[in-house]
Parts: sequence; structure tokens; C-alpha cells
Amino acid sequence: MLRVHFGDADLARTRIAAAPDPVWEIAASLHRLQSRKGRWAYAEWYRTARRQLRERGLERALRSVLLPLYPRAAYFPDFLTPAHAVGDLALGTESIVATPPQRILEEVAILDRTVGAPAWAGQLTRLESRKEFVGLLHAYHDAVVAPYGEQAQARIESERAARCRGLLDGGVEGMLSGLGPMLRWRPPVLEVSYPKQAADRDLHLGGRGLTLVPSYFNWGEPVAFADPQLPPVLWYSLLHEPAQPDSPYGSDADGKPLAALLGRARAVALRSASTGATTAEMARAAGVSASSASRHATALRDAGLITTVRNGPAVLHTLTPVGAALLRSSTGRPG
Repeated sequence: MLRVHFGDADLARTRIAAAPDPVWEIAASLHRLQSRKGRWAYAEWYRTARRQLRERGLERALRSVLLPLYPRAAYFPDFLTPAHAVGDLALGTESIVATPPQRILEEVAILDRTVGAPAWAGQLTRLESRKEFVGLLHAYHDAVVAPYGEQAQARIESERAARCRGLLDGGVEGMLSGLGPMLRWRPPVLEVSYPKQAADRDLHLGGRGLTLVPSYFNWGEPVAFADPQLPPVLWYSLLHEPAQPDSPYGSDADGKPLAALLGRARAVALRSASTGATTAEMARAAGVSASSASRHATALRDAGLITTVRNGPAVLHTLTPVGAALLRSSTGRPG
């Protein structure tokens, strides 16, 4: 277990990232390739990723370079997921290139003691080797992570909307209380479930605050930097719903769910989701029963226009990028 200790200043400086962290999503997606745990939630991605890696000639690099350096284990090097790279792959990979050689040697040594490091890992102390390595990261990201960028962004927007409600109802402590089953708020400590093979440890924020980063490809236990001196960041899993269709937004290929959007009540329901709405709030806005609002939400979700997450006893509906674009076009407002 990881215990994150908060002070008053830390509560004021805690935030939730507004976009995916691309270098972290690379790491988390590599872990998905190494485990069957949660495979049902990524079945369509897994099939597509294997095909894309094969077609782009990246399978050998995956086996010999990426998987050995990002093991799904109690540790992999912190420098591979630099802080302050949320929403910016170029910034993240530039930080990897700029990593001091001594730090690389120290972290590779920890990896070697923990699960074993690849024999070539020490070559990353050379600038040219790091540049070649981040070129591989960009190629991998383009092949298997970038195509799911809109889905990841939509899920993060839903998560932020749900946590915003907790913030409005109970302040930062209310927000921390709703982070999911792997994180438990017991003031003034956030208890974080960690892999069984990882030792218990404490992280004292010391006034630095905490950046919470929802992750599309992370599954199960949240992850923080092993080095407590690094900026406090906690990546945690977005809960995936079971039995998602293979389509990126769960819509039928023939477009019938989108045609079902025609009608006043459904348009009002879509508009209410622009600021986040529960099913009951959709019903009140559209002037329909709760069961009718639920059917409207299902049609909107099947058409890929909203996404739905659980928020305590209720569910919260928010727009996907496609839904937001449709709403903007219908009102004539710029993006």
C-alpha cells in the first residue's frame, strides 16, 4: 500500500489533469500487452494493436526494447514517464532525451535489482541512443495509442465532471473520496492499493500538492513515482464498462443510432450533457420520465455522442468530442 500524506497546503494544490499523459499511456499500454488482466476491457484495442505493430514492422523492437524496459512489475524507471508531460508527447520525450546520464544509470540499476534490466539499457546514457529510443516511442504511440486519443479524452472529461461534483459538494476532500475502489480517503491520508509484490511505503507531500492523472490504459492499481523527491503524480485507472462494442464509440456501422437523435427531448438531453448531467437531471431538463431519459441517454451513448460514468449512486453523462462538435455545429458556435 502507498500512503499519501496531505497537509492543508497540499489539499489546496491538488488537481486532476485535463488531458491524457501520452508518455504514461505508452507505458500503461505496454503493460496491457504483457497481461491478460482486464483483457476484456481492451479486447478490440489488443487485436488492433497487434496488427498495427506487425504491419509497421515494430514487433521486433517491441520484444527486444520496449517490453524489457517497461516490465509489468513492481518497478520500471521513473525517467521513462517524466512529470509535467500531460497532453504533450513531444514535451515528454524531450524530457526523456534530457535525462542526466547518472540518473539513467541509477534507475536502470534499480530495475536490474528488481526484475532484471536488458543488457543494452546502459547505452541510454548516450544522447544519440536516447534520441533513437524516443523515435521508437513516437512510432509506437502513433501506431497503438494515438488512434484512441478521442476515447481517452472523452473518458477523462467524464472523470473530471464526476470529480468536479465531488469538489462542489465536499471540497477537495469530497473529490478525493470518490476516486474509486483502489483509492481510499482517510483524512489526512490517501491510501492507494499497490501491487502485492510492492513494499508498503509513505509519500509525504510536504506542501507540493498532488497531480491526479486518470489513465485510459492503466488497469488495476494506481502508480506513483518510486522516487519521493520527484513531483508528486498519481496515475489511476478509469473504470471501463464491460462488453463494449468494437466501434470506438459503441455505435452501429449503419448510423441508425445517430438517426434516432431526431426529436426535441433527445436534443435537450444532449444539450444537458454539455455540462455533465445525471439521468434525473436529463429527465427534468427534457420534461420526460426517468425511464424515458434513460432510453434517450442510451441512444446518445450508442451514437457515440455522450459517455457515461458512475458517480456514487447515480450515473453522470458528459459529451464525447463528437457530441460536442455536433452540438457546436447545431448552435453555430465556434469550437
